[in-house]
Amino acid sequence: MNQTTTTASIVAGGNKAVRDRHKQYLFPGVINYYEEPIALVEGKGLRIRDADGREYLDFFGGILTVSIGHADDRVNAAIRAQIDRLSHISTLYPSLPVVDLAETLARLTPGKLSQTYFTASGTEADETGVMMAQLYTGRSEIVALRHGYSGRSMLAQSLTAQAPWRALPTQVAGIKHALAPYCYRCPLNLNPSSCAVECARDIEELIRTTTTGQIAGFLAEPIMGVGGFITPPAEYFEIAVGIIRKYGGVFICDEVQTGFGRTGGKMWGIEHWGVEPDIMTTAKGIANGLPLGVTIATPEIAASLKKLTISTFGGNPVSCAAANATIRIMEEEDLPGNAERMGQLLRDGLEDIKQRFPRTVGDVRGMGLMQGVELVEDETAGDRTPAKAFTNRLFEETKKRGLLIGKGGLDGNCLRIAPALTVTKPDVEEAVKILRESFAAAGAK
Repeated sequence: MNQTTTTASIVAGGNKAVRDRHKQYLFPGVINYYEEPIALVEGKGLRIRDADGREYLDFFGGILTVSIGHADDRVNAAIRAQIDRLSHISTLYPSLPVVDLAETLARLTPGKLSQTYFTASGTEADETGVMMAQLYTGRSEIVALRHGYSGRSMLAQSLTAQAPWRALPTQVAGIKHALAPYCYRCPLNLNPSSCAVECARDIEELIRTTTTGQIAGFLAEPIMGVGGFITPPAEYFEIAVGIIRKYGGVFICDEVQTGFGRTGGKMWGIEHWGVEPDIMTTAKGIANGLPLGVTIATPEIAASLKKLTISTFGGNPVSCAAANATIRIMEEEDLPGNAERMGQLLRDGLEDIKQRFPRTVGDVRGMGLMQGVELVEDETAGDRTPAKAFTNRLFEETKKRGLLIGKGGLDGNCLRIAPALTVTKPDVEEAVKILRESFAAAGAK
């Protein structure tokens, strides 16, 4: 890698000075990666530098937000032009960037989704989606998934089914958590090749035994992001959503991480499963790093909101201008197609690592440029105990070699690898080489 140091990237005192101030002035709960966290100060494309001037290849992209690369000149130009024109007015007044984006989303999203409510985050988008399902159906109970993640508000934490991300006990009643389609760790101890997708079929039992039988909806991610890129069987959503609709509920598809070409070949993750959502939420990759959340619904569902409502920074013209530019570039350059091609190259590299280190690598999964690797103590001996200590060692090794990746899963033992959709073949090959070397250095077997 190019270790060039630039004046702009050097900060007085370097990484340590920023780490010390972070520790002093931010909540201790604001976690950082690495034993000695790095302070990232500038980036371009897939390359990013820290406060010591060291360069890294970014294969996590701000938790899947920087979808077309850091500081893209075309997106930045759209942002600057909008800031010079008008920075914020709220949705009490129509603005051109907002209506342009809403019209684009109506064109791009599947089925009858056509009317949008803008917020500032994925958490708010999911909250809005649940509210709309409840208003439309006149019911309150929601089915979510174990291992799912929906954000950090009270409702979002109640929807989230991962203890490490729940700071408080469930605060919102009426939320039921169904079995996750987690084939590697099947909750029913079945073989995925012959299980008949019982995890999906069990949703009917859940509704009949733990709810009033009158549900409002089902919120699920096409691929479970924070859960460790858990990827369901091909038949899962057709079965699960069919049961939900049988009991009068609507399908809220959470595309916060999977949306905008991330899963490769298509704009939305759910399109791979051929099921049309009634409500869709998205955020992260929409505006190449700027804060923006989206809830889009059918006209019938959208019309069910009768009370006054506003999201102060929802539909901010600057964020919407960034989103309009980002989506235009995605379409013009067929970045979903690139995500499919480069995702296959990345997947091949990860499968090769699994072959090299069969005891340590338990599972490789995902789609497109959303690839996960689950690390265990000894897969060949049937010991799938999460390899938490190894995962931490691996992270230190990838950092040392200049590669940034993410992690997730209930035990933090799942690698989350998700570079910008503009990634090239040399980038992927470099990342795989670093990963291979890092696995060996960390003691993988």
